[in-house]
Amino acid sequence: MSGGASPVTSDQVEGKAATIIYILYLVGLVIGITPFIGLVMAYIYRDGAPEWLYSHYTFQIRTFWIGLLYIVIGTVTTFILIGWLVLLFWLVWYLVRCIKGLKLAGEGRGIGHARTWWF
Repeated sequence: MSGGASPVTSDQVEGKAATIIYILYLVGLVIGITPFIGLVMAYIYRDGAPEWLYSHYTFQIRTFWIGLLYIVIGTVTTFILIGWLVLLFWLVWYLVRCIKGLKLAGEGRGIGHARTWWF
């Protein structure tokens, strides 16, 4: 046999799906609908995923829902000005979680504490 490309495994395909979800989340900062698509994908791919990918999907799902909570709290409290700080915190928190997830998914490593509220 020749030294051709090795076959693509399901882990590699699902790893790409996790990366795509993080990208959809980041694109959502400009096009608001894409995080919803990413959320649905994370729920679909999480079932039966290997442990390292399961941690990414759990992390992504929690990023969506916790982020939505921060956005609601920030929006409701903007009239007393603290909401702007909450929204700024959300933006930084969201970016860090997505970039961290992208990095670890690219390395084929799982999220250490997928259920955390922090980073």
